[in-house]
This record gives sequence, structure tokens and C-alpha cells, in this order.
Amino acid sequence: AAPRAAIRRRSRRRPARSAKMGATGGRGIAVTGLAFTEVADRVYVLRYPVLDVNATLVVGDGAALLVDTLSSPSQAAELAEAARAVTTDPWTLVNTHHHFDHCFGNGALARLGVIWGHEAAAALLRERGEELRRAWCAEWAGAQPALAAELADTPIVPPTHTLRREQRVDVGGRTVLLRHLGRGHTAGDLVVAVPDADVLVAGDLVEQSGPPDFGDAYPLHWPDTLAALAGLTTPDTVVVPGHGEPVDARFVAGQHAELTALAWMIRDGHADGAPAEAVARRAPYGGETALTAVRRGYAELSGAL
Repeated sequence: AAPRAAIRRRSRRRPARSAKMGATGGRGIAVTGLAFTEVADRVYVLRYPVLDVNATLVVGDGAALLVDTLSSPSQAAELAEAARAVTTDPWTLVNTHHHFDHCFGNGALARLGVIWGHEAAAALLRERGEELRRAWCAEWAGAQPALAAELADTPIVPPTHTLRREQRVDVGGRTVLLRHLGRGHTAGDLVVAVPDADVLVAGDLVEQSGPPDFGDAYPLHWPDTLAALAGLTTPDTVVVPGHGEPVDARFVAGQHAELTALAWMIRDGHADGAPAEAVARRAPYGGETALTAVRRGYAELSGAL
């Protein structure tokens, strides 16, 4: 077995994920020197500099599995080139959730026609894809204009194969488990488990290079979902976050504690009739991140979500 890569232990201070990180990767601009790093036996992670997003490659005998496809056809082409430097085997694709930076490369990579995702993620891309694309283009036009321009022209290809709770996938003799543990970062988050390597690919249920993103989140459900993920870990588990460096079970426990504290603040604030802004000022993560979380939590409590 390959030596396990160094993983990030829990830190109380995490650098914010910058929208301007690596001002490349847009239309006609290539990021040079991309390569996968082996984090466990035949499990590789590529950390793409634009939005600091991770893609994971699991290699078996004569087959491979690629988790998340980045933001656009040009980024996906770079991802494919890096993956082909590791293996020439055919791959199956998995989307951890429906956000563009994890699935808008689908069309460029889905040569085999197999893309796994949660049924909620597939439905969102199928039914609201154009609406979501317009919102994302507007959101990133200032910080990443080249990326926003490419998003506008990117074909939206939803998952072709969906699951509700769990799906076992054979990857060249290796068992990989796709699991939906509950709502959290979105309604349709998947965790990809590689049991023989003790690796969990968590998508954006776990964030290392910045605070959690609550734009489509369920902050009152997220702690329970992350607790279920933590229950799958051992002291040696490598957890691949959606963004940033691989982490360990202790990091996951720390993020779970923060999300739990936030959820109770939201419940207490709602029960007391406190304005969302007042709760957010005291909440973990602070600023706009906390305010978005509190508003989403209030919507959950009022039945609007």
C-alpha cells in the first residue's frame, strides 16, 4: 500500500477560500502543472486552484471512478489529462452534489454515459439548471469573469444514474459505497466511501479551506448528517473535503461541534423571536456566512424549507 499522505488536523483558524485563488482556469486559460496526489492506496486527489476544489480518482483493476468534474469543459479537459497520467482505464463519474464547481465538467467527461448522483441533485440540475446557471454567472462575474463567461455556455448534464440512500459500485474489483447520509450542505449530498483504503470523500459536507457554505444548506440537519459521517471514520481515515486539504476524524469532529453550536443558536434565536442579524453576530463563522445560515435555519423552522 502507498504511504498515506499528510492530512490536516483540526485548526481553529482556517484561511478563507478566495474567489480569486489561482486567477486561471477560465475560457482558453490553462492551469499548468496539475497532478493528482496519492492520499491512500490507489486513491488520488487533485486540488484545482480555481475555487480550491477537489476531484478524487479511485483506481481499480481495469476501471476507475472519478468524483466531481470541476466547473467547465476546459477545467474538465485539464482534469482528464491529469487523470490519464495516473490511469488509462475507463471511468465512472460521481457528483457529490449539484453545485457547478463539482459537476459542470460532466459533459466533457461522461464518455461512458454513467454519472452517479443523488436524486435530489439530478432533479435540481434537470428542472432548475438554467435558473441556477444564471445565478452563478451573476455571482462570479466580478471575481472570476472568465469562469462566469464559460459557465454561461457550458452544457448542463445531470447525473444519469441516481440513488436515494446507498449504492454499491464495483471499481475494478474494489467496492466503493455511495451514501446519502442526510441533508446538509444541500438536499442531495453524497459521501463516497472507499473501505479498503479507509477514505471518505465528503464533498462540501466538510470544508477545510474556508467556512461551510450555507447558500443551499439545511443548517439544522447538517450536524446530524456530519455526525453520521463521523461515525464512518477511524483514527486513520483520510477525509477528502470539497475544498482544501485532506483532513482527519478530529477535524470532522471539530466542524461538527461548530455546526451543532450554530444550530442551537438558530433554534434559540427563533424561539426568542430574535432578528437573524442579532443571532448571526454571535454565531460561529460570523459575517454574511453566519447570516445566511441563520436565515436558512429560520426558514427550516418556519416550514419554508
